[in-house]
Amino acid sequence: MTATDTPSRGTARPPVLYLSHGAPPLADDATWTRELADWARDLPRPDAVLMVSAHWEQAPISVSATSGDVPLTYDFWGFPQRYYEVTYDAPGAPEVARSVASLLAGAGETLHQDPTRGLDHGAYVPLKEMYPDADVPVVQLSMPTLDPHRLFELGRRLAPLRDENVLVVGSGFTTHNLGWFDPRAGADAAPPTPSSEFDHWAAETVAAGDVDAVLDFLAKAPAAREAHPRTEHWAPLYVALGAASVGGDAAGDSVIDGFWYGLSKRSWQFA
Repeated sequence: MTATDTPSRGTARPPVLYLSHGAPPLADDATWTRELADWARDLPRPDAVLMVSAHWEQAPISVSATSGDVPLTYDFWGFPQRYYEVTYDAPGAPEVARSVASLLAGAGETLHQDPTRGLDHGAYVPLKEMYPDADVPVVQLSMPTLDPHRLFELGRRLAPLRDENVLVVGSGFTTHNLGWFDPRAGADAAPPTPSSEFDHWAAETVAAGDVDAVLDFLAKAPAAREAHPRTEHWAPLYVALGAASVGGDAAGDSVIDGFWYGLSKRSWQFA
């Protein structure tokens, strides 16, 4: 999708995204950082971002700090010190948090706020490449479950945020088996066969808008349990699909593809 394909602000709601967010060393990958930056330039500029990251599972459903002055959550271990010195001082988005609370209240749920929870690396790592000036307000929402249907319905409840020019982003990884991660092989090494098989299935299934197959991927996809020994990095896609399915299109356009240390970095945009 190019800038000419994307409606300008005021003519349509923003799309919904699912992106593969990478680890902190993503910042050192010139190709991937350029792809994320180009993607953001082609999007209509949002008033705020609501991020659902694979790295925050918490029930009851919770929203991160909205003050904009809470430190990032460096939820990773064993990396060089410089990755723990990265900052991303985006403003908080209290008005988005209030909208989310209202939308959940309509479904009989209460939104909890964690004023000490900063953005985790599933949020700030890609956003630092997409909006490097940190001038778009951001708030993060926890995943209260990994149940596909519950997360899909959560996404549907969040869909009205698009009418407020909020960019809803699910941040995961299209394949996520850290046993395949081998720094000695290099970022551009050929992926393991299960990773490429799952990626091919995911590309075709999401392009077709087959929501049922995506939600039931453990039974439908090849090498599903190898690609996702645990499902938390696939789960943000359920939220994105739910948000896109209300008055929109659950068929996704692949904006980024390819592999990084054997893991599929495929990322989608939903109209």
